[in-house]
Amino acid sequence: MLEVRGIAKRYGETVALAEASIAFRAGTIHTILGENGSGKSTLVKLLSGIVRPDEGAILLDGKPFAGGGPAAFQAAGFATVFQEVLVAPDRSVTDNILLGLDGLLSRTVPRGERRSRAEAVLKRFAVTGIALDQAAGQLPLAAQQLVVLARAVVRNPRILILDEVTAALDFADREAVFSLMRQLAGQGCLILFITHRMDEVMTLSDRISILRGGRVVATQERGAATAAELLKAMAPQTAAELAHG
Repeated sequence: MLEVRGIAKRYGETVALAEASIAFRAGTIHTILGENGSGKSTLVKLLSGIVRPDEGAILLDGKPFAGGGPAAFQAAGFATVFQEVLVAPDRSVTDNILLGLDGLLSRTVPRGERRSRAEAVLKRFAVTGIALDQAAGQLPLAAQQLVVLARAVVRNPRILILDEVTAALDFADREAVFSLMRQLAGQGCLILFITHRMDEVMTLSDRISILRGGRVVATQERGAATAAELLKAMAPQTAAELAHG
């Protein structure tokens, strides 16, 4: 469904990504694993239209996809939940969930259906109760994260990018989000999952790509490596230190 081929991105003298190539299959949870500075955030930004590659190409359904900005990626079926929790603090939960769906001059979701649409998408995964009329900025951080996830899911994306989305969630909401991820993948959605929790990697991933120093050092199927082997590929020095106590 999606491929990055020979992607490179530099910020001045800093090489964020170098000749990165990964093929992503529809209907899978594809985990991106790497230390801070490995290139994960840059890859997320590239696949969200926030930045453009200096070299290489993004292919969608086998055809070059130029993008052109976040709106073009959203129109093509991409939805991203960033590591930073981004809400419009003074607007209601309902408005935040439907944010961006409406055009400048028209409503995609009729006024009478807005509340029920927001409620329905939250019920798919949020265990924690969230008041739809409350200002999003008044919610705890974990609830805000659920609202931002709902904003992505309500779009029925073909490609859902989740960047450390479970970090702020309690156990019950995490498990519900994992269930939703499996359900969406089962319906053909491609999920790009960025996490630093090895238990999540081992439990959820269908495929795993490892970034180190801006390069893709491995892409493999679930079960092809142990957690220790993944850590060694991702961070050899850390793995060596742990091995020697």
